[in-house]
Formats: sequence, C-alpha cells, structure tokens
Amino acid sequence: MEKIPITRAGYAALEEELKTLRSVERPAVIKAIAEAREHGDLSENAEYHAARERQGFIEGRINELESILSRAEIIDPSRLSGAIKFGATVRLVDEDTEEEKTYQIVGEAEADIEKGLLNIKSPLARALIGKEEGDSIEVRTPGGTKSYEILSVEYI
Repeated sequence: MEKIPITRAGYAALEEELKTLRSVERPAVIKAIAEAREHGDLSENAEYHAARERQGFIEGRINELESILSRAEIIDPSRLSGAIKFGATVRLVDEDTEEEKTYQIVGEAEADIEKGLLNIKSPLARALIGKEEGDSIEVRTPGGTKSYEILSVEYI
C-alpha cells in the first residue's frame, strides 16, 4: 500500500472532518431518513431520496478519509532544511507581473490553493522541488508558460 505524505496540521484536519462525519452528519442523516419514511410512499418522497443521496455521500467520504488516514505518513516540515521538498513554504514572485505569492507544498489530501496549500503533484510544485532560494523556474500552465523567482524557502 502506497504511503500518503501529509503534514501534521493536514492529518489533524482530516481526523476532525472524519470525527464530525461520524458523530454529527451520519446520525443526522439517519434521523432524516427515518422522518422521511414516516411520510409514506417512498417512491415519490423527495425528502427521502435527498437524505439517501446525502447518506451515500457521507459514507463515501468516511471511507475515503479512513483510507487516507490509514496510509498517511506524517512529515514534520520543521525538521527539514535545504532545497525545496515536501513541506517547504515558498515565497515566489511572478517575473511578468511582479505579484508575490506564498505556498506550502503539501499532500494531495490537504491541498487547498485558496489557503496557499499547494498539491505536491501540481505542475508548480513539481517545478519547485529541488530548487533553492534565488532560482528561477518556468512552469507550463493552461494559460501559457509562467516564470517565477524563488524569494525564500522556509520549513515551519
């Protein structure tokens, strides 16, 4: 079974989501299904079908989270240093627009670009791996090639 790299914060967030799904969401949807059944004919009961659909989503997400957490390999970025690798927090500047961005390179399961958490399998992260502060990189994106300069690399 392939290990999934994840930060301690990402692992904790997934554990919390799993706990919420098991202790809050699952019982709520079971109650909603029971209430919808009391309304009679299930073939024309939209509440029942919506609750069953929601139950399927919840159970699927619980299974997915259990699988991820069982294969997770927690990596502590604060113990790392040197060239860019998993867990690095990288500050970049777009060489065309001079716009600065900061990303932490994380595992697929915890990636959220809006929060600055960059999937290690993304084109940008792959281009950054192995590079150091002061290096320039080029990344092919759907909108064309982008050039970035690495301003800083930290392991927090």
